[in-house]
Amino acid sequence: MRERFLLWLISWGACLLVRLLGSTLKFQLTLEEGSLADGARRALPGIYCFWHRAMIPAAYHFRNMQIGIMISRSFDGECIARIVEKLGYRPVRGSSSRGGAGALMRMRLELEQGHPAVFTADGPRGPLYVAKPGAVLLARKTGYKICCFHVAVERAWILKSWDRMMIPKPFSRASFYITSSLEVPAAATDEELEGWRQKVQAALDRARLGAEAKLARGS
Repeated sequence: MRERFLLWLISWGACLLVRLLGSTLKFQLTLEEGSLADGARRALPGIYCFWHRAMIPAAYHFRNMQIGIMISRSFDGECIARIVEKLGYRPVRGSSSRGGAGALMRMRLELEQGHPAVFTADGPRGPLYVAKPGAVLLARKTGYKICCFHVAVERAWILKSWDRMMIPKPFSRASFYITSSLEVPAAATDEELEGWRQKVQAALDRARLGAEAKLARGS
């Protein structure tokens, strides 16, 4: 009963916090040529990757779009799953360490039903800024392209967690940078998949640096 009450309290409180803080942010969007996004706060069908620490501004930006997102089966994951469900997402439970194969199958089903699929590339436990291979495996099986993005925030509280989670301060500028897409060949071998994972890593790094540079220039 105690855990159920905590889950209820945390999920509703965090959902309200995301909506309140998010509504004050001033988003600016940068799209690389060949991106899967259309510039109007919508994500086109495909596979999206971002770093775990940008979850709060990203969750607000893409709210109410019925996006499938992979979330771990831990207690923390249960909290996050309830929060994002209230924000209009479709949580898929599993991670690279627990229930990974089944979760990838359910993510494939999300794509087949017309829902974009999202991975926190370095989640659920890090290391920070190191991409895992789940998105690449799903792209090879489904033929959908991968698109990476990052949200940098002008002013934020930074948690002392493994992901250095950002909690945006009210009325901050938020720089949203979305990269061009990557298409993993269906015939890619297991050895070649590591090369594609490295390309996803490079795109995620480029998105982060691009978003941060936009804020630094004040544009």
